[in-house]
Amino acid sequence: MSDETTVREVLRQRVADFLAAHDPATTERLAFLRARYDAGLAWVFFPEGHGGLGLARDLQPEVDLLFARAGAPGNNVRGNGIGLGMAAPTILAFGTEEQKKRFLRPLWTGEEIWCQLFSEPGAGSDLAGLATRAVRDGDSWVVDGQKVWTSHAHNARFAILVARTNPDVPKHQGLTYFLCDMTDPGVEVRPLRQITGEAEFNEVFLTGVRIPDAHRLGAEGDGWRVANATLNNERVAIGGGSGTRSGGMIGVVSRTWREHPERRTPELHDRLVKLWVEAEVARVTGQRLRQKLRLGQPGPEGSAMKLTFARLNQQLSGLEVELLGEDGLRYSDWTMVRPDGVDFTGRDAGYRYLRAKGNSIEGGTSEILRNIVAERVLGLPPEHRVDKHVPWKELDK
Repeated sequence: MSDETTVREVLRQRVADFLAAHDPATTERLAFLRARYDAGLAWVFFPEGHGGLGLARDLQPEVDLLFARAGAPGNNVRGNGIGLGMAAPTILAFGTEEQKKRFLRPLWTGEEIWCQLFSEPGAGSDLAGLATRAVRDGDSWVVDGQKVWTSHAHNARFAILVARTNPDVPKHQGLTYFLCDMTDPGVEVRPLRQITGEAEFNEVFLTGVRIPDAHRLGAEGDGWRVANATLNNERVAIGGGSGTRSGGMIGVVSRTWREHPERRTPELHDRLVKLWVEAEVARVTGQRLRQKLRLGQPGPEGSAMKLTFARLNQQLSGLEVELLGEDGLRYSDWTMVRPDGVDFTGRDAGYRYLRAKGNSIEGGTSEILRNIVAERVLGLPPEHRVDKHVPWKELDK
């Protein structure tokens, strides 16, 4: 029996023992989730004491499946994707022990929802050019500025925040990363209504917000490096999901094809087959990417996966609208709503088509991701940048 087989059998037994001691049918939801975290069965690939057992990352889906089959309660994955996919791995990589103990457990259980305060009206693709300022005042920082495109800010208790702490150095060097309490005085959240009618996103105004230095993540001035770790995890979370064959948008469009034989044409058939092949290539590539994650933090390969995800979603949703003809133009509900999570394949074809337009913007624009893939994966010469060594305060803004 191999060591890997032994680990899997021991892990399965550990889950079975936990379920025997905490019956999902009779244990209160939050108590169950807290106990699961404390038992190391939340993120089994995280260190012991922080929701994990220090095991391989590819064991996590098996553990999640065992809990799902037992009817165990979920931890609000859809509503806290930023916390689970972005904040948690960044806190694990750069946080102090006190920060890990304070934030990881309520994050995983869903008690505290997280959002991301990165992009600004004048700093989206060029995130390093952001202007939100954080000024040291004793044991805290005073933050002033505006953020935009902030998913779930209306539900969030905490935010991961990048702010400029030194305007006298080049833009990449003067940034610092913070954990911001969204309930503090000076934080104002306003909805941004999208083309779908919903308001997943928000603009957030920060006016004299005080953040204790104990909530600084990483060293002062090291915010760009910490932020890049977050962004790499974000792109993997968006584009590198562990979907099944014929899952996601390709599954939706394939089902529509089967249900409407009267709409089929040779041209649409050829396009669907081509996109099915590309979706399958992306799925298998995602498996390889997750295998690489076992060796450490995600790299720029996640940008390629997210880039592919956006392109395929937009092409497939467009094909579905064409396949449905005039029915594809119907839209069920334009009511302004504040959803608790993002659903890329939910509702009707019209919604999917409109929502997919955002896929090439959120998590890094497709244009910027192409630059990352070209420079960091393919090793091509970088674009000429004239502002890399100029102090931020001297840049034209």
